[in-house]
Amino acid sequence: MDYRNFNGTIYIRMDRGDEIIGNIIEICRKEQIKSAVFSGIGGCEQAEIQTFIPEKGSFETQTLDGMLELVSLNGNIVTDENGEYFHHTHAMFSFKKDGGHHMAGGHIKSITVLYTAEIELRPTAGGVIKRKFDPETGTGFWNFDA
Repeated sequence: MDYRNFNGTIYIRMDRGDEIIGNIIEICRKEQIKSAVFSGIGGCEQAEIQTFIPEKGSFETQTLDGMLELVSLNGNIVTDENGEYFHHTHAMFSFKKDGGHHMAGGHIKSITVLYTAEIELRPTAGGVIKRKFDPETGTGFWNFDA
């Protein structure tokens, strides 16, 4: 992995074997970024996609393996009142299966790079967005009152 900061926007190149979400959070820690949004594309080898099931109050996870074309990655990073980092990430992948082209996407738990991923990380300008825990869903939401 390598990255550069150009005028406050961080451009990240991830390499084979890098885990995207963990590396984005690590860069935020290193650069003292408390909240940000990010987007990207790339070629990946594994993705853990989650779907929230409201009736159960939990996520179901599906793992995709193989050559996965990361056609869209969008997410955000926020921190809570204790400074802990959280991500909310969605992605869409295209891949070949049984001779046809397929798509899969949703909420992302993790993504591992096969050959490269190119990510743009944009820190929140003029303030910080915090995380507020919602006990009804067991998830967190943006908190503008922090």
